[in-house]
Amino acid sequence: MGKVAVVFAAAAVVAACSVAAVMVGRRMRSRRKWRTVVGILKEFEDACDTPVGRLRQVVDAMAVEMHAGLASEGGSKLKMLLTFVDGLPNGTEKGTFYALHLGGTYFRILRVHLGGQRSYLDVQDVERHPIPSHLMNSTSEVLFNFLAFSLERFIEKEGNESDSQGVRRELAFTFSFPVKHTSISSGVLIKWTKGFKISEMVGKDIAECLQGALNRRGLDMHVAALVNDTVGALSLGYYHDPDTVIAVIFGTGSNACYLERTDAIIKCQGLLTTSGSMVVNMEWGNFWSSHLPRTSYDIELDAESSNSNDMGFEKMISGLYLGDIVRRVILRMSQGSDIFGPTSSVLSEPYVLRTNSVSAMHEDDTPDLEEVARILKDLGVSDVPLKVRKVVVKICDVVTRRAGRLAAAGIAGILKKIGRDGSGGITSGRSRNEIQMQKRTVVAVEGGLYMNYNMFREYMEEALVEILGEEVSQYVVVKAMEDGSSIGSALLVASLQS
Repeated sequence: MGKVAVVFAAAAVVAACSVAAVMVGRRMRSRRKWRTVVGILKEFEDACDTPVGRLRQVVDAMAVEMHAGLASEGGSKLKMLLTFVDGLPNGTEKGTFYALHLGGTYFRILRVHLGGQRSYLDVQDVERHPIPSHLMNSTSEVLFNFLAFSLERFIEKEGNESDSQGVRRELAFTFSFPVKHTSISSGVLIKWTKGFKISEMVGKDIAECLQGALNRRGLDMHVAALVNDTVGALSLGYYHDPDTVIAVIFGTGSNACYLERTDAIIKCQGLLTTSGSMVVNMEWGNFWSSHLPRTSYDIELDAESSNSNDMGFEKMISGLYLGDIVRRVILRMSQGSDIFGPTSSVLSEPYVLRTNSVSAMHEDDTPDLEEVARILKDLGVSDVPLKVRKVVVKICDVVTRRAGRLAAAGIAGILKKIGRDGSGGITSGRSRNEIQMQKRTVVAVEGGLYMNYNMFREYMEEALVEILGEEVSQYVVVKAMEDGSSIGSALLVASLQS
């Protein structure tokens, strides 16, 4: 072999070795990056773990905080607010009634006609509209003028069809924010949640604000009840099934109420009601316990939110926040490796990933996870391989599983407080040895997160059985209440008139 041939052969060997070295190097770097992603996922999954033992600790903590909140004002993170609702609709109500519901994402208006028996409940002309974002940071006058205008348009569409023509219309105002009631038809705003920031409204009577706006527009409509959305859901549940004693909302935010005996409400000694009971609005979004599985992503979300050090439970289980927890984990992976490509500026925007998109990715049943790819593309992350899309689905699963299981623990905490969890818990201050026989208990549940996110619902209901056990859980019935908070509030007004 000539010298030239030897040189070329040697060069070829060197080139081949170099290519091989580059390929090996790339594979090793790829494996290291993948290990980084897997490590982040594993750490997050472990931090979110909710074994049944931990859930039962949350149950106990919820029951203890409920007792403390009933004992004294400020005695608990749970406000345990009186609603002055001491009677619920029983099916004998008659007439036509209206409801306006201001929630976290939408506002709804509807009309209900009742014929004096449970089988005759006619819900008419339901309107559902997104809340214009500018209203959330406006003034009380702007907000309530808008609501009054919307009610005026709703009434104008009735024409001559409604049997309310010529009489004053009775309205239930369903208000999904913390209110300190002074009566069933009045109460002052304690604080805003769900992104609203109209600070000058705090401390104002909410019903009075709406009534004033209605009067300014010349509407002959009376705000007969100011109702929390949970109380509305409880009212509709009770209307259909008198075993309903708890209602929970899982939507943009989360809250719960239940029917409590008045002699257990120690902070209001001497409180008397005809029924001997009253609905208590827990405001459970602010519940906190060291047993809640908090991660670094939860801490960051809380620190950067407009209500830091507040609403800790809600930030783990409600629709406003689940999407952002998922986004934060994906962002961390993107910054730690390049498996998502260059870090997207869109992915760095808080709340850009909505929980309905998390649901769509989590429940994507296409072979190539096409919906996951589409949503990631909207976040500025394109051409992601299938195995990375599967990681995103897993993140959604971890976040949603934790949320559903903690939601179940919250419900079980209420059941424990009222002695319906099978443990014979303390049901009042009468006797610490009082054990109540197991009763059928209906839990009314409403909210887009529960109604529209199948996996959240399945995880919650599965965990409730796991916590209570098969024997006790057969007595606990979870019932969905479509538009329950609005319809139930109208029913509550009807019960006041009967």
